[in-house]
Amino acid sequence: MEPLERYRPIVDDFEAFLAACRRPLGTAVRVNTIKTSVERATATLEEEGVEFDQADWNPRVLRLETDSPGATWASFHGFTHGQEEVSAVPPVVLDPQPGERVWDACAAPGGKATQIAALMDDEGTVVANDSNLGRISALRFNAERLGATNLAVTNADARNYSLAPFSFDEFDRALVDAPCSCEGTIRKNPDALENWSEDHIASVSGIQKGILRRAVQATTAGGTVVYSTCTFAPEENEAVVQHVLEEENCRVVEFDLGLEHAPGLTEWDGEEFDESLERADRIYPHHNDTGGFFVAKLEVTA
Repeated sequence: MEPLERYRPIVDDFEAFLAACRRPLGTAVRVNTIKTSVERATATLEEEGVEFDQADWNPRVLRLETDSPGATWASFHGFTHGQEEVSAVPPVVLDPQPGERVWDACAAPGGKATQIAALMDDEGTVVANDSNLGRISALRFNAERLGATNLAVTNADARNYSLAPFSFDEFDRALVDAPCSCEGTIRKNPDALENWSEDHIASVSGIQKGILRRAVQATTAGGTVVYSTCTFAPEENEAVVQHVLEEENCRVVEFDLGLEHAPGLTEWDGEEFDESLERADRIYPHHNDTGGFFVAKLEVTA
């Protein structure tokens, strides 16, 4: 937990934050509305004797009283997909609509990409990309298991992603759920901080900046880009968005989520950020008994 001490000045009730980070994370699933309704999925779980609670902020997210969410009848039929509760936030903020063209720049293993497809009623186009060839098989498997037929899988470096293979030259929306230092996953991965270093944070933040810049470039004016990470480091969150604000045509916009959160930072370690970064959300583990997450919503400008 020592690396987390650097966040004491920015986290409200830091002792509660540390205590939450030490507790194991509960089990959550997302109802896959491509294959079923929330009512049918919950009825299936009830028939199987699996206890659950619906998340107040999103009725499609269920907290299950089981350690084996993939072993339920609902999961077998593709009615549910094991997905950390806070991981379901970025697609909701993205708010994709049926018929649109949407890019998930870092999509594997596919939880958010298939959630995007479901929010679009499986209509339109979801381009689910990942640079890691070894993770593509999981992405394809989840897309097929969950019945996402509007989803195309690509394997490329998102920093210089080409739209040449497609019949269009812009996306309506893009999600960058960026590779990161994963500090916010410590409740499900207790060893998440074992190889932590500021050098790694500096290295990965450069990759994040390149991916987010390309997402803004590839999205039509007036379109939406959502940037998210599962880490607390401002270098990977506000600093990345700040860099893109300075280099590309976009602005940070507000969104209403329904989850307790802290606002984004406007200063860290002597570096100042645009005041609009306060519109971003920092979700700490003690706020909603979840993992940690950062989400910012950008509007592409002309």
